Order: sequence, then structure tokens, then C-alpha cells
Amino acid sequence: MAEHDTDRGYLLDNKQSEAGIRFGALAELFDPVTFRHVDQLGIGVGMRCWEVGAGGPSVPLGLAERVGPTGTVLATDIDVSWTSGIADGVIEVLNHDVAADPPPPGGFDLVHARLVLVHVTDRAEALRRMVQALRPGGWLLLEDADPMLQPLLCPDESGPEQRLANRLRSGFRALMAARGADLSYGRTLPRVLREAGLDEVQADAYFPITSPACAVLEDATVRQIRHHLTGQGLATDEEIDRHLANVATGQLDLTTAPMISAWGRRRP
Repeated sequence: MAEHDTDRGYLLDNKQSEAGIRFGALAELFDPVTFRHVDQLGIGVGMRCWEVGAGGPSVPLGLAERVGPTGTVLATDIDVSWTSGIADGVIEVLNHDVAADPPPPGGFDLVHARLVLVHVTDRAEALRRMVQALRPGGWLLLEDADPMLQPLLCPDESGPEQRLANRLRSGFRALMAARGADLSYGRTLPRVLREAGLDEVQADAYFPITSPACAVLEDATVRQIRHHLTGQGLATDEEIDRHLANVATGQLDLTTAPMISAWGRRRP
């Protein structure tokens, strides 16, 4: 998910070079979870899928493998810098704001958004438009973080390195909240899907405790928001340099906020 990096825009701007590193780490961490759900929902040959807030290319490409040459994958974002090169006969890439622009026409068998709605200020309207885009019998799969459910970067806060990491993560959360992110949104997904009129609603969560991809993600994220942390007085340059050095040792057990996946079906 991307927005232009203004004082009220998306904090993790896709135009920064670190965005590609973040997308790769997010794909390594979460693509297996996403596609486990996609496959359980029966998404296959000939179907139409809308990937909302695509960000990087991995999910659209994975969906294209499943729908085959007779299917369609529409990948949309406010900033399509990282997906424009994958457009082909199956994948269409479109600049689109899910909370402001009309839903794409035609109806979809699957509408999917990962780590998107938590950042969208008018998330209720975005959700309404995604539900509207479903074909009868189509599935909406939403996956969003819940940083308040587990707010720590290092749950095992065993020393000064871990305490510094958790303090910087607290600063990151403060920056996100100031931009309109709902840091408790993930836990609400089952309820909002039912309230949207969807049936067969279920949900689960994925919570990596430690992984090399978590360290890559943390390094890229901190570098991307460094000027915000220092500019808001949430950290000093020395603290950030020390934290990045600690991350580089590979000795910190770094995690992410739990990602909650919820899915529901439009009545046939």
C-alpha cells in the first residue's frame, strides 16, 4: 500500500529505495500465509482477482500463476512503481485509490488486501468498495496487522539492545498513529466482514517470533523512517545507528505485529 509521503500520507513511502527491500521481506514472511488462504478459498484457473494496495509484485504474480492464461489479476495501488513492470496478458496494473475511486467493473472472484486498511483513514469506505466489487459467491480476504495486540519488536526484552529496539518500535507506532493508522484494526476484521454482510466469515493470525526476514524488514523500515524519528524527537541518530548495528549482528530475536487474516463470502 502506498501514498505520497506528506505529513498526512502513508509513512512508508513506496518512492524510497528501501521500499523494495521491505516488499521482499514482507513477501518472504507473509506470502506463504496469504497463499495458504487463497488456495483454501479455491482460487484457480479462469478466475478474476483484485489485489488492492499491491505494493510489491509477489502477490499479483502468485495469483496469476493460479488463475492461468484465462484468468485476470488486477493489481492496484496509489503508487504502482514496484508493479508496473509485471503487467502482461493476465496481470493489469492500475493506479487507483480504493477509498476514493469507484471499484473496478466486472466483478471479482477474489478481492485481497494485505497490510492496507490499517493505514487508510477512510477504511470503512474502502471496505465497502471492495465488497461492492465482489461477484455473487466471491471471497474477500483481508490481512492486516494489529500492533497493539503485540506491540514489541523484541518480546524477550532481556537486555539494553532489546530495550532500545522496543523503544524505537514504540516511536514507529506513534508515527503511524499520527498518520491515521488504526493500530488495533486487525482484531476487528471478523466483525467488520460480518457487518459488511459477508457469510462464512473465519479468521486466524500469524506471528513470527524470529526470522532473518524480520531483521531485513526492521533494517529497511528504520532507515526509511529515520528522519521522522529524529525530527519528532523520538530517537537520536546515535540511538538509531546503535540499533541498526545491533540488528546487523543477527543476535536479536525480532518479530512483527501479528498479521490477522479474515475472509468472508458474498452471498451467491
